[in-house]
Amino acid sequence: MAENRKWKGNTGGGALGQRGLILFFRWWNLRLGYAFMALVIPFYMLFARKRYLAIYHYFRTQFDYSKWKSFTKTYRNHFLFGQVILDRFAIFAGRKDVFDIEIIGNEHYDRLVNGKKGFIIAGSHVGNFEICGYLLNSTQKKINALIYAGETAEVQKNRSKILESNNVNLIPVSSDMSHIFAINSALQNGEIASMPCDRNHGSAKAVECDFIRGKADFPLGAFLLAVSFDVEVLAIFVIKISIKKYTVFVRPICAETALNRKRKAENLVKSYARELESIVKQYPEQWLNYYEFWK
Repeated sequence: MAENRKWKGNTGGGALGQRGLILFFRWWNLRLGYAFMALVIPFYMLFARKRYLAIYHYFRTQFDYSKWKSFTKTYRNHFLFGQVILDRFAIFAGRKDVFDIEIIGNEHYDRLVNGKKGFIIAGSHVGNFEICGYLLNSTQKKINALIYAGETAEVQKNRSKILESNNVNLIPVSSDMSHIFAINSALQNGEIASMPCDRNHGSAKAVECDFIRGKADFPLGAFLLAVSFDVEVLAIFVIKISIKKYTVFVRPICAETALNRKRKAENLVKSYARELESIVKQYPEQWLNYYEFWK
């Protein structure tokens, strides 16, 4: 992936600011945090210009919006991203009870979680995938979530504390590739492996897909694992609907059966890309990949 198409994201604000947010939400509600953030967003857009332009180009090119509509949509996108971050810190402050979750397609998850085999959850950087792990407790099978390094110690500490209590095991990507063995072991043990499947991170193992009026590379790794271990894949999208409500969409990812291993994995990637495209078209403002995603 070219340098200008990478985005190495982490939660800003520093350790002191992040602890301050946690204290803030112990006493004050989300609406006040959102109101303050609405004033800060224009400055963020001004000084984080590359990220701003990536989203502006996304609306201009992929949705063919006018310049003004693209600008207003870009502001709305940044505002929603800020809400997603503040929601996370509200949960860190012990405010899980303020959020409601509706699940559409839960029968697909129930079928697999009650079976003997493990399976793969394909996540994405749309909406707030992480909050699902905070609000829902996996009782039948352990979820092993692959995460990329880069978050602050404060976020990592609070994230681990909540997710471990919900039967979610975090597996950081490491340079010695030990995360691959951990994921393999989880699937062999009939557990769940969860990983983001919409960022290629420069890997040569990628599939070019037609995606919202353009071409984009999607990583092959998760889908090769699915074929190798003969397990199913579910795409899960967690969309912010209102201040206190999230909707979780659970969709099975299927491929043609009469294919060799590589072709079947590639077919799964394209199926995932189609499901992701469907969600993004429905909720375009919740696209949170802040780099030039398309080729």
